[in-house]
Amino acid sequence: MTDSSSPQITATPASAMWEQLFHRSAKPGLSLQGQIREMFVSSILNGVLTPGDAVPSSRELARSLSVGRITVVLAYQQLTEESFLLSRQRKGHFIHPDVLQGRTVTPVREEAGGEHSDAVSPADWGQRLWLRPSQQRSIVKEENWQDFPYPFLYGQFDKDLFPTAAWRECCHKALSVLDIHQWAPDQITRDDDSLVHQIQTKILPRRGVWASPEEIIITVGAQHALYMVGDLLLRDDSNVGMEDPGYPDARNIFTSRTSQLKLLQVDEDGLPLSGDLRDLDYLYVTPSHQCPTGVTMPLARRHALLNMAQEEDFIVIEDDYESESSFDDQPIPALKSLDRSNRVIYVGSLSKSLAPGLRVGYIVAAPELVQELRALRRLMIRHPTTFVQRTLAMFVSLGHYEAQLRRLAQAQKERHAALVAAMAEHLPQCTITPVRGGGSCWVQLPDHVPARELARAAAEHGVLIEPGDIFFASPIAPGNFIRMGYQSIPTHRIAEGVKALADAMRTIG
Repeated sequence: MTDSSSPQITATPASAMWEQLFHRSAKPGLSLQGQIREMFVSSILNGVLTPGDAVPSSRELARSLSVGRITVVLAYQQLTEESFLLSRQRKGHFIHPDVLQGRTVTPVREEAGGEHSDAVSPADWGQRLWLRPSQQRSIVKEENWQDFPYPFLYGQFDKDLFPTAAWRECCHKALSVLDIHQWAPDQITRDDDSLVHQIQTKILPRRGVWASPEEIIITVGAQHALYMVGDLLLRDDSNVGMEDPGYPDARNIFTSRTSQLKLLQVDEDGLPLSGDLRDLDYLYVTPSHQCPTGVTMPLARRHALLNMAQEEDFIVIEDDYESESSFDDQPIPALKSLDRSNRVIYVGSLSKSLAPGLRVGYIVAAPELVQELRALRRLMIRHPTTFVQRTLAMFVSLGHYEAQLRRLAQAQKERHAALVAAMAEHLPQCTITPVRGGGSCWVQLPDHVPARELARAAAEHGVLIEPGDIFFASPIAPGNFIRMGYQSIPTHRIAEGVKALADAMRTIG
């Protein structure tokens, strides 16, 4: 048991910190002694200083603040009398361990005789912000989703599928002296050559894509890739087409750069070809697994889309976010693999099949575009962490990535089958869009069941689902769709989770 009269000694904050705290606490009408007291009281109440923290000696603080030592001594004496500080013989002063227990703190009063000055006017950030991303409609997920027994959420981490031993082995190898000397220096605009090589020779050929190193750039996930592409290519008058329903964050990226966003309704085969594709400058599409319906664009439609892009002179941004996931082991070639005129910007992810927290993606595009993307990335982050790049390169080269893809595909196939069977048994009134792979299902609820109300009721039964209205561009969207992911829920829990969802649905009529 800890003795409250013997606080743990912690490191004293640096001189620069005390200078900043002192200036922030300066108020008109307070003497220097009062300002020092105000500095300590405010810093304790807002958590900058915590019980048990050591504070500088009176001599050190006086030197840091350029004030007389006696001023600090008198301030320390009063703070000690008021139990804000605790003095320990031959050890110094500390923030009192009980300072926050049952205390109502009265702010330091202005002292007579001080000189007054005009009040400081805070910056009006509301007038300065020309873009408010926080007000865009985005997917929201429970931060404590792992505490729920039935998390039907897409794209979340599954500890049972993460290859911990193999990843640890590759991390250890990447920390060898030779490898550290290669990845530790500032790469400026370059990527880790070994990862680029693995993407070029092992990852892309699985999708039928052949690219030179000059056509590949590493990104901090697919989201970063889309942001850079939008930043570099889109202007306010750029005509951009995208699927509806579609990926909300891509929509938010595009609408923050252009007012000319054309929404294209999807069908059972993904994006249909129509006259709506004319007059586009760019088209964003998710052909392998349409977001959020999960349907796959047939090969014939892919060829026709590329022909139309050539005829109408628009660029295709292909988001191949679940490229490797197929239940029949026969994935359709990527649009990029069929591209003969360098009209496809290919965006891929390497962390979807491992762990979202790794944040590793890539772009394959024309060398002229990649060169500018590298220059833009330098302004943003210089380059993604090369330690993770080197580790992932080893992970791929040693065959672990290939094994992980097989493991993930088998798990997704089993979980998808379990979900479809459970829905047929417990929620036959719901309609599931058929898919050929991927980690989620697009579900249409009965017309009288609001998805958001169901999501709230389901959470009370331990079930997490994603309301589908967020995927539609219009706020007045169909309210009876949900997306049910199964990558983060074990197979044996799916049936009981669906039963709990059915119970929740009955509570809302």
